[in-house]
Amino acid sequence: MNATIAEKILASHAGLAQVAAGDIVVVKVDFAMVHDARAASTIRMVDKLGATRLPFAKQTAWVLDHYSPPPTLEAAQTHTAMRRFADKHESPLYDIGDGICHQVLPEGGHLTCGDLIVGTDTHSVTYGAFNAFGTGIEGSDVSAVMATGKIWLRVPESVRVQIDGRLQAGVWAKDLTLYMLGRFGAEGLNYRAIEYVGSAVDAMEIDDRMTLANHAAELGAKAALMQADAKTLAWLAAHGAKPPKPVFADSGAVYADRLTINASTLSPQVARRHSVDDIVAASEVIGQKINFALIGTCTNGRLDDLRQAAAILKGQRLAKGVRMIITPASRQIYLAAAREGLLEALTEAGASVEAAGCGTCVGITNHLIPGDREVVISSANRNFKGRLGNREAEIWLGSAATVAASALTGYITDPRTVAGGQWEASNA
Repeated sequence: MNATIAEKILASHAGLAQVAAGDIVVVKVDFAMVHDARAASTIRMVDKLGATRLPFAKQTAWVLDHYSPPPTLEAAQTHTAMRRFADKHESPLYDIGDGICHQVLPEGGHLTCGDLIVGTDTHSVTYGAFNAFGTGIEGSDVSAVMATGKIWLRVPESVRVQIDGRLQAGVWAKDLTLYMLGRFGAEGLNYRAIEYVGSAVDAMEIDDRMTLANHAAELGAKAALMQADAKTLAWLAAHGAKPPKPVFADSGAVYADRLTINASTLSPQVARRHSVDDIVAASEVIGQKINFALIGTCTNGRLDDLRQAAAILKGQRLAKGVRMIITPASRQIYLAAAREGLLEALTEAGASVEAAGCGTCVGITNHLIPGDREVVISSANRNFKGRLGNREAEIWLGSAATVAASALTGYITDPRTVAGGQWEASNA
């Protein structure tokens, strides 16, 4: 057959024996998601279409995460409309504080290996960590999905990224994704499906795999897929997912490009202000003063990220003048971090912990607005000028470990140079 993972999933969902890159196919959707920043357009389109029956609405989750909690009356009214819609159509609903869409969908058991998942956010590529084809669509498109259970897609070309070796202690998937951005550039893999394989990927825990898949959105990827293994299947089973149907690429599959990376040589990376693809090693910018630190978001708000930060900050205090906000990716992660004592350690170090959500990352809830010429080091996925509400401030990106180490010293810091900075997930 000689097909990639993406081609196999799309072929099976189109009811075809085989598809090829460039084909236009109508495919069945396994699960869909609408978050609150796109919900109004979805509901308006449903009304415009005059759809009286939405048979797929029960497989469409509504997530209140971007405007969480709502900063305006308009946002609050959108939330009210979402709750009413979900109640009327028996749709799953994740309310304020439940968490970020890309975390609660897998946690809620809504997807498994071999699935096709669509969501109203570019970071829906995150679901590829579970050997599923996840991709972002517009809110208006979801209205058609709820009515038909289907969507049309162009089959993407695939790029195979072989990551050999193993990441050093203190180096994380975040650093790998930043390296990829530096190599390809933002949108450098536009509308392509990335297949991540290799011993370094196999060694990653699920949290890091989700980061690897998630950040593919900044590369412009249509999907970012990984093979299923024992870790994948165990995680899905623990979260109540339906029986998996793992999909593997054929040995003769055709790829638009192949890339090999030696993970063992990689050091902590950072994205410099205003650009997600202006990448340098953290060691090259030591001495860059920071004022604010943010750990969280759909990219790096998972339990291992909080463990990285706590390993560095437990029993310590943030540098003078540095403020820090922690945003767990879901309520489940918040509770797990509380049970492990991570939130206590981070709070005692001087951080503020807020409810799960992504409003801070996007700058919607205004929980983190830096002053003019202030510098933020963030584990988020984007650092565009003005993203946090002030075009005169700077945002740099790094791993949770790099953010925590920098908050400790007051300057951008290679986490491997501070106590606790070489914590490994295998120690948890």
